[in-house]
Amino acid sequence: MRDFAAIDFETANNERSSVCSIGIVVVRDGEIVETFYSLIQPEPNYYNYWCSRVHGLCREDTDVAPVFPKVWAQIEPLIAGLPLVAHNKPFDESCLKAVFRVYQMDYPDYEFYDTLSASRKVFYYLCNHQLHTVAAECGYQLNNHHHALADAEACAWIAREIL
Repeated sequence: MRDFAAIDFETANNERSSVCSIGIVVVRDGEIVETFYSLIQPEPNYYNYWCSRVHGLCREDTDVAPVFPKVWAQIEPLIAGLPLVAHNKPFDESCLKAVFRVYQMDYPDYEFYDTLSASRKVFYYLCNHQLHTVAAECGYQLNNHHHALADAEACAWIAREIL
């Protein structure tokens, strides 16, 4: 796969629609050509302890952040015509669909690929297939795990290697 957009969400709570940050990495002809990161005011707008503990974000970080439709208006032209790639596609795809539903936006049926399931086939010998483990196997050192842009960059690196 030479042209795609890697995507990663962080959520504020257990609701899939509560996206509080997004990272996008656009790859064309096998090269990273653009990156995008934004905080997002989550819906519903509250943080649970466990989610904040994972990614370090809290309500004060996103109180003045834009809502999802404004952020997506910036992303949509960047990813037009590209398939999306995520590490653990079921999570990120369900977040995207949920937030589209919450804001009553028409969901275009994005083509989604999963580096997690692909890595289980290609790197069957790894002790686990977590993002940082698979990224390291592909030669990428993920230093800021659970930052949406860092995770999207790691996913893009993996996708270029195994998809």
